[in-house]
Amino acid sequence: MKITQIQTALTELKLEAWLLYDFRGINPIAQNVAGLTDAHITRRWFCLIPANGEPKWLCHAIETSNFVDVPGSIAHYTGWQELNEQIAILLAGVRNVAMEYSPHAAIPYISRVDAGTLEWIRSFGVEVHTSAELAQHVEARLTEEQAEGHQTAARLVLTAKDEAFAWITEQLRAAKAITEYDVQQFILRRFGEMDLTADHPPIVAVNAKSSEPHYAPTATQTQPIKKGDFILIDLWAKQKAPDAVFADTTWVAYAGATVPERIVEIFEIVKEARDKAVAFIREKWAAEEPIYGYAVDDCTRAHITEKGYGDFFIHRTGHNIGTAIHGNGVNLDNLETRDERTLIPGICFSVEPGIYLTEFGVRTEIDVFLAGPGKDGVRVTTAPVQNQVLPLL
Repeated sequence: MKITQIQTALTELKLEAWLLYDFRGINPIAQNVAGLTDAHITRRWFCLIPANGEPKWLCHAIETSNFVDVPGSIAHYTGWQELNEQIAILLAGVRNVAMEYSPHAAIPYISRVDAGTLEWIRSFGVEVHTSAELAQHVEARLTEEQAEGHQTAARLVLTAKDEAFAWITEQLRAAKAITEYDVQQFILRRFGEMDLTADHPPIVAVNAKSSEPHYAPTATQTQPIKKGDFILIDLWAKQKAPDAVFADTTWVAYAGATVPERIVEIFEIVKEARDKAVAFIREKWAAEEPIYGYAVDDCTRAHITEKGYGDFFIHRTGHNIGTAIHGNGVNLDNLETRDERTLIPGICFSVEPGIYLTEFGVRTEIDVFLAGPGKDGVRVTTAPVQNQVLPLL
């Protein structure tokens, strides 16, 4: 457990303690913070981490072996009556705690503690605050080693992307049959050869399928790729190392020599929205002004709306990136949720606006890492970025 980091964050955020709670894996944030991700625990457990002092644990008597190496003191319970007695002792003198919940479910990625447990904790006179910012400070900030690994993964993912588009070109010029699924499997083979791993296969989408943001081909459901097709590839991967961090990017191409004007028009709007988001972040970052996740989304969405395509931008601008492709830090979102968390040093996230029409959909995605203060602290890690639709023939 990152005790010092947690207690520093608690002090900065003016929180008295963090009350971690999990039951049968419903709270992966608590599992990660406690270092119990791989433990097989079937009963309720708690850990109170105060801003000052050592952690205090409460676990069931049959599962003590899972808590042998944890820092701090440990209390046990057997029946529900004893659990009530022990939780009262655990919370004695505590006025407020942070837990994994979000008021009015505003940020569902944080809402891990059930309503009944929240009611129970509050019944002891304890005020419960959301751990949204706290979890970001502890869970989403990359170490120097993780940041370097992310950059390496980004370089390799971009290489796999280049090779995939080159392979499509070779197949089409040789008049060989090729499908979305074939390209997806080509990318996965390259990931394996690069010693990368992904949580699920990449998106390779042709024409109308590119307007389904989470479409992915399968062996039985796939489209052929032909000359004159529009092609979107969204791919992500990380190194096969403990605590490795993902890289994630999306590029688009046209299977021809001259990209149709309609595709160019839509791509330019999406590209401008992407670049406006980065410029907005850099300006605020250099001025040391708070940057809210929802505000970045507003920036990109305003541009696309101004161009007349607001109704066709159907997802958030970006997501946090960590050891999971969708991490626990702030998202660039004022559509699906209103994420009022701030961008902080050490986090990584995607910027990926899109416009999805009936005949095709355009998305351009980059990753950004906030290395530290100043304008140069805003680093686009998936560089070079795409500035035009790739003509493949």
